Amino acid sequence: MIQSMTGFGKSITQLPSKKISVEIKSLNSKNLDVNARIPSQYREKELQLRNIIGKSLVRGKVDFSLFVDITGEETSASVNKGVVANYMKQLSAIVPGNETELLRMAVKMPDAVTTEREEIDEAEFKAIENAVIEALEEINTFRKDEGKALEKDLSFRVNNIDKLLKEVIKIDPERVDAVKERLRKGIADLKENVDENRFEQELVYYIEKFDITEEKVRLENHLSYFIESINSPDSNGKKLGFISQEMGREINTIGSKSNYAPMQQLVVQMKDELEKIKEQLLNVL
Repeated sequence: MIQSMTGFGKSITQLPSKKISVEIKSLNSKNLDVNARIPSQYREKELQLRNIIGKSLVRGKVDFSLFVDITGEETSASVNKGVVANYMKQLSAIVPGNETELLRMAVKMPDAVTTEREEIDEAEFKAIENAVIEALEEINTFRKDEGKALEKDLSFRVNNIDKLLKEVIKIDPERVDAVKERLRKGIADLKENVDENRFEQELVYYIEKFDITEEKVRLENHLSYFIESINSPDSNGKKLGFISQEMGREINTIGSKSNYAPMQQLVVQMKDELEKIKEQLLNVL
């Protein structure tokens, strides 16, 4: 079952004095690229959180945001009273004014407010981990739902290519007859006597040169393998991408060998379906 690389997950956890919000968004990318935005006091745990995200999402451009809001009365910031008083004294000597105005200016000065670095509480970090895991579960559900839509569309496109290939196989005898007739007409226009045995030998060589039997068989195998890979338990967008490249090679070879307008039109339609498949595969995990 394939999955999309696009998804969004969010989790909110309320602690006695803090509200923890986790948001994770992912888009398509060749590899895993995690952009983390977390408060400075949790930086030492960033690598641990990245590992949790990486194991769950595997691939994609991931934006991870952790927000911690203080909801209780506790705070790690405190006013440096001596520094503020000194600032007010200096300011009053420069520009006399009421104490409220002086205080408003003083608290904006450097070191007026100090923030004590708190040690990370293990219970609090466990709550953060659980919030991350919950958000990952939500984003993976989103990815699976998107994957179902992708699977439906990819199967539809592959089925279209298969139908077009059957049309190619159906008109192949007509193509061979048309090539033979074109060669005979060319010889007749020369108004020269031709050794029929030699002509037949050259005709056989020419027809073999433009034979597409191998390409038809290989393309059929690639189409079957593509559907088999879609229905496998794992989601492997890179593998499907490789198969689509092989499909493209066979379709291009059929087009270059066809030398017959009706068949070339079918090849153009197959190429169109294959391009749509490749566009969708860019978003498959």
